[in-house]
Amino acid sequence: MEKQKNAVGRRKEAIARIYLSTGSGNITVNGKEYKQYFPLMYLQNQVELPFKTIEGIEGSLDVTVNVQGGGPKGQAEAIKMAISRALCELNPEYRPALKKEGLLRRDPRSVERKKFGKAKARRSFQFSKR
Repeated sequence: MEKQKNAVGRRKEAIARIYLSTGSGNITVNGKEYKQYFPLMYLQNQVELPFKTIEGIEGSLDVTVNVQGGGPKGQAEAIKMAISRALCELNPEYRPALKKEGLLRRDPRSVERKKFGKAKARRSFQFSKR
């Protein structure tokens, strides 16, 4: 691979732009090491999942991530999707394995909007009989 591959991943309000290049397996998120940026183990696993799905690729690619918006979970899942898309661009043979794991599907769920006359999207104000 002579040039870096880039891709975009989205989840809820989070948008992740990633740059994939040959290297030693470093993952940098907004200038920090990903284990420092995501201290929770399950979020680190989300970021690593595309590499674990494809055998023999772990530790051979560097990933630089710019992520903004949303919370930690949305950001981690946006990064997961972006890495999966970049890997498909890198080698089309990876696509079936990634697709089987559901890593290429955009999760459409997002927060429902607040309605007027309600406390939240569906929650009503407290009812008072007297």
